[in-house]
Amino acid sequence: MKKLFILFIAAGVAISGCRKIEVDGPTTVITDPTTTNGNENVVLEGRISANRTLKAAYTYKLRGLVYVTNGAILTIEPGTKIVGETGKNGGLIITRSSKVIADGTADKPIVFTSEAATPQRGDWAGLVVLGNAPTNASFNGVQGVGEIEGGINNSDGLGLYGTPATQQQNPADNSGILRYVRIEYAGYAFLPDKEINGLTLGGVGNQTVIDYVQVSYANDDSFEWFGGTVNCKHLISFRTLDDDFDTDNGFAGKVQFGIALRDSAIADISKSEAFESDNDANGSVLFPQTSAVFSNMTVLGPKATSSSRGNSLFLAGAQIRRNSSISIFNSIIAGWPQGLIIDASKGVPTDLNITSATPLLLMQNNIIAGCAQPLVYAASSTAATGATTASIASWFNTAAYSNTILTNNEEAGLTAPFNYASPDFNPTANSVAVTGAVYTNSKLAGLAPVNYKGACGPADSWWKGWTKY
Repeated sequence: MKKLFILFIAAGVAISGCRKIEVDGPTTVITDPTTTNGNENVVLEGRISANRTLKAAYTYKLRGLVYVTNGAILTIEPGTKIVGETGKNGGLIITRSSKVIADGTADKPIVFTSEAATPQRGDWAGLVVLGNAPTNASFNGVQGVGEIEGGINNSDGLGLYGTPATQQQNPADNSGILRYVRIEYAGYAFLPDKEINGLTLGGVGNQTVIDYVQVSYANDDSFEWFGGTVNCKHLISFRTLDDDFDTDNGFAGKVQFGIALRDSAIADISKSEAFESDNDANGSVLFPQTSAVFSNMTVLGPKATSSSRGNSLFLAGAQIRRNSSISIFNSIIAGWPQGLIIDASKGVPTDLNITSATPLLLMQNNIIAGCAQPLVYAASSTAATGATTASIASWFNTAAYSNTILTNNEEAGLTAPFNYASPDFNPTANSVAVTGAVYTNSKLAGLAPVNYKGACGPADSWWKGWTKY
């Protein structure tokens, strides 16, 4: 049944208030009020099943999970603010074949945040985008289709992503645009290991644009990809709880220019990392295999100095496990208890992706700094391969790979990377990261070649202005 409620509440002598929109069932086109003093809230609830524009003149309030369905396009104007209503676990779900066009600007970013006067991580659910691109997940026996985590799915299948493996696959699926967007205080645990993140991407295709997105104070991961082929640039993860960049279920996109800065006191019971990567939960041989490529990343852990303790639940800058074959190039991992873990303890041993005739898992032109244990191997108890931490170190230190291990963070030469209030991620003029980036490997095709390692060069300002620290 179609339901439409409109409520205006006067406040003082100005016209302002709260306008409630609930759309359930057939498509309804709803026009925003034209009279406002800039303080009017528009409540979004239920489903948006027709093209709709959210306007910068209003603040939009998510009451529970709001689904964009039926192939609708949700356009969000630059400078628009969307909040999760307090106590309602509000979230925005872009379902398969629908789109979000959230194309902000550097001076007018689009902001998803909490409505609370004193916001806390987990105040609202988060932003979820679901597409039709390939994934190795399965749901109810249908290979190629996954159910996104977090209690989002319903009897109409609005929480599903991907396309059945028996049908034509579409790596070039398009779920819209997220550009100059901030996502703050999102995420909640529906069940253990079934969380909603700051930005969750399921089966999102490579015609989708994701560029200049900051996730701050997430209550789980900042960014998590479940399959898909989407390429992303200029991502920032700031003081999240669990992982910064989590990849699963066959994600095969490329991510270039990314920053993670952790709160040394805040970590998750599941052990927090910058990169966590699985082929799938079982470490299977299912295809497509998780094979994402990261380049020019600067991921900063809890240990500003070697004597910093930080939360004991922090684990590593990168844990590659469960038969994942992601690769990391031209990046900086600094200030973690452990730098890189190659984990073969569950499923097909991950190190086989290093030693295969054509290695799938590559680590090249990277810097690991300030990590007490730069390299660690977690062996399988059931499928021994003969690999050891020493052999992983030998692989990482292969001369042609041009990786570097530094004892202290300061040796990396970044300006003020661990300053929470006013961080500066740029390398100084004398930094070892100013030069040395290489883009000859075929995995890096299509990325922007720059001289520096890490997320930014000495004069770069892409991480300033539209962001909030």
